[in-house]
Amino acid sequence: MSLYRRAAAEAFATFGFVFIGCGAVVAAGLPNTNFGLLGIAFAHAIGLGVMVTLTMNISGGHVNPAVTIGLLAGRRIGVRDALVYIGAQVAGAIFAAWLVSTLMPPEAVSAAALGTPQLQNGITFTKGVALEAVLTFFLMSAVYGSAVAPTAPKVGGFAIGLTLLFDILVGGNLTGAAMNPARALGPAVVSGTFLGQAVYWIGPILGALVATVLWEQVLIKKDSSASTPA
Repeated sequence: MSLYRRAAAEAFATFGFVFIGCGAVVAAGLPNTNFGLLGIAFAHAIGLGVMVTLTMNISGGHVNPAVTIGLLAGRRIGVRDALVYIGAQVAGAIFAAWLVSTLMPPEAVSAAALGTPQLQNGITFTKGVALEAVLTFFLMSAVYGSAVAPTAPKVGGFAIGLTLLFDILVGGNLTGAAMNPARALGPAVVSGTFLGQAVYWIGPILGALVATVLWEQVLIKKDSSASTPA
């Protein structure tokens, strides 16, 4: 399949995921809205699960620069393709954030910083990186265990999406639980809220790389010749 089509799938999937994610965060602040963190977690989980399922047979359904970098380290994708994927993911995320800012009430958008993840009081840069790394470790493990491994169950992207549910419940009120550089950067670019953005690149990439080493070298080493759909 052409790189153009695969990149388009990544842009589309990341757009859908970020639109739903940022939209849920903004909507949670509207009057008479009571779904809170649990609702935000479900929106992200279902949104990612659907988008990964829709695109996994086209591009592999990465929807996340950290996942792409992890699969690059595991030699499941080439350097050129990985760079194109990351560019498409970031572009899709920025467009999604812009559309949320255009369509939703300005006061709610401003109050929620357009859904841009931020470190809460008491969470230092180092703790933020560590938390994002651990949360992304679970996410990347879900990618390997449910999509990359040759014995992976046929569950589409829903195991990957559901990982966001418990990750956000744990880290949502601490770091925002982005686990995805594009999910963090898209709303940051549109809202101009860049404080702490390095956390959402360093942490997720570290977590993805650690998970990649575990799965490639230990858990599926004997089957390392098998290929991912990416």
